[in-house]
Amino acid sequence: MNLSPWGPVAVVGRLGGGHRNEVLEVWRGCERLVARRSRRSEASLEWELELMGFLGDHGFIVPEVVLTDAGRPQVDGMVVQRWLPGRPPTTSDWPSVATELTRLHELTADYPRRPGFLSTSDLLMAERGGDVDLTAMPPEAVAACRAAWTALEGPHAVVHGDPCAANVRVSEAGIGLLDWDEARVDHPDLDLADLPGVELAEPRGRIARAAVDAWEAAAGWLLEPEYARRRLAALG
Repeated sequence: MNLSPWGPVAVVGRLGGGHRNEVLEVWRGCERLVARRSRRSEASLEWELELMGFLGDHGFIVPEVVLTDAGRPQVDGMVVQRWLPGRPPTTSDWPSVATELTRLHELTADYPRRPGFLSTSDLLMAERGGDVDLTAMPPEAVAACRAAWTALEGPHAVVHGDPCAANVRVSEAGIGLLDWDEARVDHPDLDLADLPGVELAEPRGRIARAAVDAWEAAAGWLLEPEYARRRLAALG
């Protein structure tokens, strides 16, 4: 990682163990930061950074982008952000996470699509978008995914895309959401179906859970094959 555009920065170590991006904990002086190298296109990454700025302006707790010494938000896919303080969520926190995600969906009902990404409804006909390449999957797997997505109904909005415990921080200020790498415009229930202890009314919950299983299978088919196949098997 070339962090020289941000001046003297000391790398502490790698964070997480994801398959999509390299993420490091770094320090600049006494300031704790996170550096991430994105594999997204420049337009897609700009959309993500602009989204976080937009959400920050509307009271959401999201990572703040640290500009380079030259005033740029990213250089060749490299992004540096301030450390988002807080603790991981416990069982009692998940309803608050769901509330914050619902607020996100309501705010971004008319938000522009992320460049290069497609929604589940788009993928009923199209084959490639974002992390999904349906041409890499067996025809029967594609059919199962599309059948699950067909059942989703209603308007789209920005979804976080991966609101798991590792991407949630709870503090006195409220619920913080980090790692917006998988954010896109899609059906809001895709954010809510997998949350622990948060139940959607039936049949909405069943439809949403199947749609999420299908999405996780399709998005991870090449990068996380074992995980993707487990999610596909959950479709039955």
